[in-house]
Amino acid sequence: MTVMVENTKVEEGNGPAKIETFDDILPYVGEASRYQWFLFILLLPFTFVYAFLYFAQFFLTLVPAEHWCMIPELNHYNFTDFEKIAIGIPPATNEELKLESVTSFSRCYMYDVNYTELLEQGVRQANLSWPIVRCKQGWTFNHTMITYASIATELEWVCDKTFLGSAAQSAFFVGSIIGGLIFGYIADHYGRIPALVSCNAVGFFASIATAFCNSFWSFCVARLIVGSSFDNCFNVLFIIVIEYVGPKYRTLVANMSFGIYFAAAASLLPWIAYWIADWRILSVVTAFPMIVAFLGPWLVPESARWYIMSGNIDKAIGMLKKFAKVNGKEVKQEVFEAFEKSCKNIIEKDQSHNQYTVLHLFKLPRLARITVMLVIYWLLIILVFDGHVWNMKLLHPDVFTSFSIASLTELPAAILLALFLDRWGRRWMGFASMFICGVFSLIAIGTPVGTLTVTMAILARLGVNIAANIGFQYAAEMLPTVVRAQGVSLIHIIGYIAHIVGPYVIYLADVNQNLPLIVLGLLSFFDAFLTLALPETLDQDLPETLQEGNDFGIDQSFWWIPCISSTPKLKKSLRKKKKEGMTNAAFHHGSIQTIDCTRL
Repeated sequence: MTVMVENTKVEEGNGPAKIETFDDILPYVGEASRYQWFLFILLLPFTFVYAFLYFAQFFLTLVPAEHWCMIPELNHYNFTDFEKIAIGIPPATNEELKLESVTSFSRCYMYDVNYTELLEQGVRQANLSWPIVRCKQGWTFNHTMITYASIATELEWVCDKTFLGSAAQSAFFVGSIIGGLIFGYIADHYGRIPALVSCNAVGFFASIATAFCNSFWSFCVARLIVGSSFDNCFNVLFIIVIEYVGPKYRTLVANMSFGIYFAAAASLLPWIAYWIADWRILSVVTAFPMIVAFLGPWLVPESARWYIMSGNIDKAIGMLKKFAKVNGKEVKQEVFEAFEKSCKNIIEKDQSHNQYTVLHLFKLPRLARITVMLVIYWLLIILVFDGHVWNMKLLHPDVFTSFSIASLTELPAAILLALFLDRWGRRWMGFASMFICGVFSLIAIGTPVGTLTVTMAILARLGVNIAANIGFQYAAEMLPTVVRAQGVSLIHIIGYIAHIVGPYVIYLADVNQNLPLIVLGLLSFFDAFLTLALPETLDQDLPETLQEGNDFGIDQSFWWIPCISSTPKLKKSLRKKKKEGMTNAAFHHGSIQTIDCTRL
């Protein structure tokens, strides 16, 4: 996080301080100083928690591509795996040749013959005319590439039980929906810190319990409970940090925290799994970062905005005074008095907003269309992102290296966003990132299986990473203030549906090996062009009322690109009205209203 010299002019002047919003007081107490640095560093363990919860199950349920029927009779002889397959396993059937991570030999069938008698006769090579039957006594797994037995390997979730791994992952995200409602309620009624501590506590104990699972159903229940802590385990603190950082630093802080911490955690996780080589211990080890949350009440400041909305204005001011002291700021008492008066006005205004529900987003036709597009936009981003994560196991046998490299794309994605998002705008950058994702997804189909295919998939992952980070703030900027928090929650809850469906994308390979990448590529293109149908939010006065939300962006030209001054900013039909002073209520160039992106 780059710390810049903050403007000291806010404390100059003869008149009383003018504090109209929470962000107006931040320059007085410090926008990006020592306390903000402390909070930024404090994000580190919680980002690791977020990444570990998101991806740990991928490694808890890994199954080696090479597995075949166990034939106990052959174990009495000093045969190599190759010799066992030569006499006991038929070639892959036509159906199996269409499956994921195809092998030349069958993974689900064996020859139905008397092996003891054949071996006594000196037979060492199978006859293709022998009858075949499904595996009778379990499977043998080749652990050359995947060096440990996951729960899916131990419980043999292969062949007709392959879907159980994805079903368990779906249970995780079903838990996310439940947890989002429960911990969201706690955050709104009891505070952000109780929500942060309780959420991580549930995730910690459920992750420990995962290590003791010995059946599909016990694993599903444990992962459903772990999933209930996902998202809020990190987002609560992330929101608090963004709240206390000045508006001009938020894009940088938001993207670099993900770019540095999330990339490090996600790229390190495969090697933790590889070195531990035990899925039970892995479940316990990935739970350890959540212990930091138990120190939350002593380390993390409560949300000042939550204090204000709950009527504890004195506590909010006390928190800001603490910030000012740590940051070495001398703040006049009149500044806090002006802020207190502003807080009372905010509370009164917020109470007037209580009449609105998420259903009001669908009352006006254009606002309803924007809302539906935002829902589809986010749903497809999540589906494509999860699809690329799970499809990685189909592209290269060294899943640890390929997964690690793909995760590192979070860092360049964050850097690109920090440099260009506030210059190019959300709309065209969102379009370009998803279009790039689609292009490289389809190019990967035509490349030979191996390093080149993985490279194309990683570049596609970079594109969807950029789009996902844009999507985090796009909806919050576009929806009107009166229903913004509810609208964003709706979009994210529906997004969990994509998380549930995402793991099943790889089963399209059962129909055709290239089908997962084809689907992901086409969905990326559709999402890219859908982005162009949304308004641009950069340098726009964001909508407050439902009517402003309905009219938002109506005067924007389709071809307007903020970083290119020659592109038309307004539609031709509205330029004359603009010149005559008939401006849209939701747009005043040069005056950027800070959104309240910090409310759960």
